[in-house]
Amino acid sequence: MIEAGVLVDLTEDPEGVPIYWHLPINRNTIALPDSRPLWDVIWENRHKDLGFAHSHPGSGTPGPSHEDMTTFAAIEAALGKRLVWWIVSSDSYIDLGWAGPHKLSYRVGPCMFQPSWVERLRVESEYQIK
Repeated sequence: MIEAGVLVDLTEDPEGVPIYWHLPINRNTIALPDSRPLWDVIWENRHKDLGFAHSHPGSGTPGPSHEDMTTFAAIEAALGKRLVWWIVSSDSYIDLGWAGPHKLSYRVGPCMFQPSWVERLRVESEYQIK
């Protein structure tokens, strides 16, 4: 397994349309490094409703790390708006959004359906699904 990410445009489709696959050469099983190309795409699309998904190792319900939450907060502060965040495991996923009042107060939302791009994120993450 290797972490992967995808920036999703939620403007016209509630399932979201992938607009950038974040697959840096230096990603690994525990880290998905930031990059200038990723930030450039986020910034160029800041006027849209955006979400970002990334994978975590293992199966079962994933949860955000402290680094995940500080990254969410930093990107939202830079953009001046809130995003939807997803974390995907080999067989489950969650979505998160800021709930306040504190900077790192993110809530896990219900996942009513699985967007079509989730399976590609799992493929890009090289899960060994049995």
